[in-house]
Amino acid sequence: MSPTVSPEIKNQIVSLVREFVRRDVAPVASKYDDEDIYPTELVEQMKELGLFGITIPEEYGGLGMDTATMALIFEELAKGWMSVSGIIGTHHLLASIIEKYGTDDQMHRWLPSMAEGKIRGALALTEPEAGSDVQNIQTTAVRDGDEYVLNGTKMFITNGEHGTAFAVMVKTDTSAKPPYRGISCIVVEKPTEGFTVGQHLDKMGYRGIDTVELVFTNARVPAANLLGGEEGRGFGQVMYGLESGRINVAARAVGVATAAFEAAITYAQKRKAFGAPIAQHQAIQLKLAEMGTKIHAARLLTAEAARLKDEGNRVDLEAGMAKLFASETCGEVTMEAMRIHGGYGYVKEYPVERYYREAPLMIIGEGTNEMQKLIIARRLLEKYSI
Repeated sequence: MSPTVSPEIKNQIVSLVREFVRRDVAPVASKYDDEDIYPTELVEQMKELGLFGITIPEEYGGLGMDTATMALIFEELAKGWMSVSGIIGTHHLLASIIEKYGTDDQMHRWLPSMAEGKIRGALALTEPEAGSDVQNIQTTAVRDGDEYVLNGTKMFITNGEHGTAFAVMVKTDTSAKPPYRGISCIVVEKPTEGFTVGQHLDKMGYRGIDTVELVFTNARVPAANLLGGEEGRGFGQVMYGLESGRINVAARAVGVATAAFEAAITYAQKRKAFGAPIAQHQAIQLKLAEMGTKIHAARLLTAEAARLKDEGNRVDLEAGMAKLFASETCGEVTMEAMRIHGGYGYVKEYPVERYYREAPLMIIGEGTNEMQKLIIARRLLEKYSI
């Protein structure tokens, strides 16, 4: 169960992040996004703020914050520039599964350096032929003495270039039935011979943060890096981590949607048409009302999922609902913000163009929304079984 954070401390942390975003992130976001520049200076400031250790326990040098506080922090970061939140997104996913399933040695070996940002984590799950269909991964790890030999390719890996430790989903038993029983999670660190970064992907949005292909060619990794020390547990380990991941994606979606809404409602009160600010026109008011209501609902769904996780509950249902609703809301709100801006919303001079390009990542990432609906439906059928 996550620690209980006092409202005062939570407010202080979130306020510090909000000020960091206002002062240092927002002024450079458009330039960095447009030129696809990795924000090295911002990363160093994030280290100083302790953002690489948000949920890592204090005994390992982290801030020891709960999931609810993490969600608020991710919302604030995404409001300024969604790519900045991505730098610590999968990092905290790796930290969460190490804390939950790692051996004592693994926790002491990795978590303190992760809290400082010396080790920067990422998740290597997706493959060219396996995205939502996790059981179909083809990357293998064969035990050879005190090492595993990895072969395969991972795709769409955020932080693949700048990350230094990866939770790599592999098959240690290719004949297991069902296939997920043969999946293990091995933490692969850089540098490792036979482990290379392949092509860099040029993305529509989510720019300024590296998304790459990772290639494993007879890469030898110590057997001590098998998470938890037992084969065949990787599927459950990573699914647990994805609960937190979906909550942080939902929070990012709320942040981007809020930024787009605030830009739109401000513009609507300044822009005049037919002799009055367009905010006085009913057509615009109807849009603003729906945007604001959906954002508020998305924020509450996200907060509820975070609260339940902090209480130690299984939250694949609630996290899936939050991620589904918040990301779809973000897509709708950013489009409506662009429409309220008219032609100006389509040019890079105004940030709503960037918000619109960022929104699809939350709909597709951390499990597509089509998969979220299937997960939600299965859990609802379990809950209301007759």
